[in-house]
Parts: sequence; C-alpha cells; structure tokens
Amino acid sequence: MRFIATLAFACLLFSCNQSPELKVGPWRGIVNVQGEELPMNFEIVKNDSQYNVVIRNEEEEITLDEVNVTTDSITMFMHIFDTEIHARIGDGKLTGYYVKNYEKDFKLPFTATFGEKYRFVKASNNAEEDFSGKYGVTFVSPTDTTVAVGIFEQAGNQLTGTFLTPIGDYRYLQGNVVDGEMMLSTFDGNHAFVFKARKKDGGLVGDFWSGKDSHETWTATKDENAALPDAEKLTYLKDGYDGIDFSFPDTEGNLVTPNDERFKNKVLILQIFGTWCPNCMDETRFLSQWYNKNKDRDVAILGLAYEAKDDFDYASSRVKKMKSKLNVPYDFVIAGNKDKIEAAKTLPMLNHVLSFPTTIFIDKNGEVRRIHTGFTGPGTGVFYEEFIQSFNHTMDELLSDKLASSH
Repeated sequence: MRFIATLAFACLLFSCNQSPELKVGPWRGIVNVQGEELPMNFEIVKNDSQYNVVIRNEEEEITLDEVNVTTDSITMFMHIFDTEIHARIGDGKLTGYYVKNYEKDFKLPFTATFGEKYRFVKASNNAEEDFSGKYGVTFVSPTDTTVAVGIFEQAGNQLTGTFLTPIGDYRYLQGNVVDGEMMLSTFDGNHAFVFKARKKDGGLVGDFWSGKDSHETWTATKDENAALPDAEKLTYLKDGYDGIDFSFPDTEGNLVTPNDERFKNKVLILQIFGTWCPNCMDETRFLSQWYNKNKDRDVAILGLAYEAKDDFDYASSRVKKMKSKLNVPYDFVIAGNKDKIEAAKTLPMLNHVLSFPTTIFIDKNGEVRRIHTGFTGPGTGVFYEEFIQSFNHTMDELLSDKLASSH
C-alpha cells in the first residue's frame, strides 16, 4: 500500500513539473489598451526547432522570425520594431505583456487563446448596421484636430478598412459590427489601435485608442468626395533657401551630404524616415521594389533616419536591422531624434517636419522639385495605386530632364 501511495505521489509530482506545450497553429491575442480590448490574430509556426509567429491584419501578414521559447515562456521580437511580447505558456493560453523598449513605462497586458480565429466576435452573415463606404472624418485630441478620410468594406458582420490622414494612413484595420457598433483594430508590432463608432444623426460618432495613453474622439459623415489636403503643399522650402543641405553620418559613422560625388547628375530621393514608424516600413518596401527595378537609371535614394533615442549606436543598430529584415538596397544616414521639433532643427530649410515619412525629390541639377508629406500605403487600396501612378509619373519626368548647361 505504501508503495502504491509513493508511486501515486511520484506520478503527481512528475505531472506537476511538466511544462505546458506551446501549441502550434492559430491564436487570438488581446492587448489591453487603456481598458479596451485590442484583438489580434496570429499563428505560431514551427520549423524543426525554430518557432516563427505570423501576425495577421486583414490581408497583411507580418512574419516574426525572432521568437525565443523556453520551457514555460515565449518572447516575440516585433520584426523591425524595438518592441516585444513576453508571455508565460499555459494550457492553450499565453499571459504576459506587450512592451515598447524605447518608451518609458510602456507595458500593456497581453493574453492569448489557442484555436480562436475571430477578431471581436465570430463571423456571421447578419449585421444590424451597414458601415461600408467612404467618409469625411474629423479626429479630435486634447491638443489637436485632424481631418481624415475613412474607407470601410463590410461583409455580414465582418468589417475592414482604414483611415487616411495628412501624415499617413492607419494601415490594415480589421473588425466586426457588434450590436450596431463598428469595432476595428490593428496590431503590427508598433501600432496598437482600437476604433469604435456608432451611427448618430446621419453620421458616425466614435473613439480611437492608441497605445498606453492616447485617446481621440471622432466623427464622420458619408461623403464620396471626401479628400485630404494636397500632400505636396504641406511641406516646403522656407524663403531664403534654394535647396537641401546637410551632413549626417551613415551607419558606420562616415559623413554623407547630398552634394557627394555619388549623387552628382542624378535624381535624388530623400526619405525622412524612422525604424519605429509602420508607415515608413510601407514606404521603404515600395521604394526598395522600385529602386531594384530602376537602379540602372540616373537615380539614388538616401534615407534620413530619425530614431527614438539620441544615441548613435542605438540608432545605427536599429537601421541595420531594418535594412536586413526588409532587404533594403539603398543607404541611410542617422539624422537625429524622432521628435518633430528636434527633427526640423536638423533641416532648417523646411517649414517643418510634419510627418514620418516625408519624401523629397531633387532633380539632376540639385533643385527640389517636389516634397510629399506622409504616405498612402497598400492598406488603402485604390489610393495606393493612385500614389504609385503619381510617383512613377514624377520619376519619369525627372529622369528625362536634361542637365542644365552650367553643370
């Protein structure tokens, strides 16, 4: 009898010491954003002994190939961003935090459940309200008001779309219509957004939560003619300046200027950029693809990185990681801090640095021909296609220009 009891105790002790297995397959995560649930969908994949995580927002897939798994925990490093998810592994559960390493005290609760694929609620063919369409939108924060354009598509109770703003779009939003309320979220490793709204007085009235403490209210009216301010009139050269000049170190510390020999007699695209910026990630992917197809023409691209810390080694390491992850074929310099007021001081010829990204087009004679504020990314559908057409038209025009005879 004593032997049986001892054996039972040993079996119990052994089972208690068994760590739960990390399940491979679909997961539904929840990030707590100021008391609001931000649902996110991801899949854990295992190849041999290596784990990957694929985050999904609508049609977007972001593969995390730096995932550390121990007997009882998982750490997901968020692609090019200096952000992470740390969680303990339970029986079909994950419990932990989402952290931004470059922001003080940024730590949001995170949980996940295995086997669930829905966003806010399970898919249904029925919905009490239809939110599809194009809207003129106004966001109101405690310090500012921003005009935007909302575009939404609805199938049953499933809702997708985005907001376009003068400084960039809110990328791929996915959600549901629940009891007459629209709910959308996105999580891409750096953006952690939740949008909600209801119909009122012929329009929409809602809220927008972002990160640990940002909250805005918003209103919207259906409007097929809704539009943003001209992106090429928001940033410009101040009076008294006739060009762009700077001297910034590259990732190895070598000073670079736009007047260097390698840029002479070429069209030069300057990309005001940050590795912390998802819209910059979208633009970098576009510019990389375009440059790979056109690098034999008289063109060069130079990224001006404005990073989260005033530390060259930190900034350089973030840019190098980004270049590797995205296979970027052009060079970057470390230009300064991501604070927009501080960034503007490094480029005193501009009226301001309003948006990351901002793209400056300089012709073969060194003349600034166009400055485009913000970026309309692939999550905007037809608006992205229109941007590509405009970009290609501009570049074909600049590349066909002749050099001035004085050069």
